Amino acid sequence: MSEVKISAEPRTEFGKGGARRTRRAGKVPAVLYGHGEKPKHIALPALEFAAAIRKGGANQLFAIEVSDGTQVLALPKAIQRDPIKDTFEHIDLLLVRRGEKVTVDVPVQLTGDAAKDTLIVHDHDTLSVNADATKVPDHLEVSIEGAEAGTQVTAGDVELPKGVELAVEADTLVASITAAPTAEQLEATLPEAEEAAEEETAAEGEQAAETAEGEQAPAEARAEA
Repeated sequence: MSEVKISAEPRTEFGKGGARRTRRAGKVPAVLYGHGEKPKHIALPALEFAAAIRKGGANQLFAIEVSDGTQVLALPKAIQRDPIKDTFEHIDLLLVRRGEKVTVDVPVQLTGDAAKDTLIVHDHDTLSVNADATKVPDHLEVSIEGAEAGTQVTAGDVELPKGVELAVEADTLVASITAAPTAEQLEATLPEAEEAAEEETAAEGEQAAETAEGEQAPAEARAEA
């Protein structure tokens, strides 16, 4: 994965108020740490950072140039997002060096189509690997073309790029192929599902009635007093 050059500014305001002002200015609060160095608080341009992450993924390598003259390589270690606005709230960036090995979680993509009348369960959509900090793959692929029901795909089945090693056990389950339920099986389970839903509704009604009685009793006691 090629590195993306991005500018940054030192950040001197901290706390929630400072972070809000940074974001209002179109920047993302971030911190650089690692290699035993004192954490450095910076602000990154929000639009440039977002574009790089969309293109390169969460393991995008950044060549950061801070306005105070600092130049470093860093990988995102933790990204906090606003779940409603889908904007970046804060970024933790890990300092790295060329040739240094890092452990990262890389997305796993399933390619091909499994056999007819099967269901695919993606047990792990990422795998932890050890890789050169400047050569972290943006994703890994494993084929399920023609896979029959009962097939299990493990981490050991995933082909890794040269220099990349698994950081998890080879028998870690990535995906499993199961037989799709038949129409008869779906019909057989329908009454059970309806019965369970009715029982749940009845239980909620009883709980609501008990709550109402509990609220009414204190009121009657106050009236009698």
